[in-house]
Amino acid sequence: MQIIGKLIQRNEPITGTSQRGEWKKMEIIIETIETYPKKVCIICWNERVNEANAFELGKTLAIDISIESREYNGKYYTDVRAIRFDNSIQPQQNPQVQDYQQPVNQDYQQNQMQQTYPQQQNYMQQPQQQQMPGIPDNFYPPVDNDDDLPF
Repeated sequence: MQIIGKLIQRNEPITGTSQRGEWKKMEIIIETIETYPKKVCIICWNERVNEANAFELGKTLAIDISIESREYNGKYYTDVRAIRFDNSIQPQQNPQVQDYQQPVNQDYQQNQMQQTYPQQQNYMQQPQQQQMPGIPDNFYPPVDNDDDLPF
């Protein structure tokens, strides 16, 4: 999986020793380049720490990542680990950012306006009765327009 974003923060490296030998760990924070940017904490281990230190803040990076969750005492913890860095990406080459505005077809737009705002509709006309399937023609009472009632 790959994530593209701008490097906005680099935390101090942490070192330690385990049964396998010495290790180094560092967290970097990137901000994705999207309509609604998200900040993502990515963990770099061992030789990736040296690579991450080489990048300056504000640099746009493409990072191959691995996402893994583990359970400890009934709670789950998720790590986003850097596998490989690619610093050759330019912000305008980002495939995640797209311009979603598309030209509107003029005929479609005019048709929508006519459907929304019909021209010269006489609201004083008697409504037309539509024949429903399965209902005889004489089911509706005749319309009498000669009454004197004010309503």
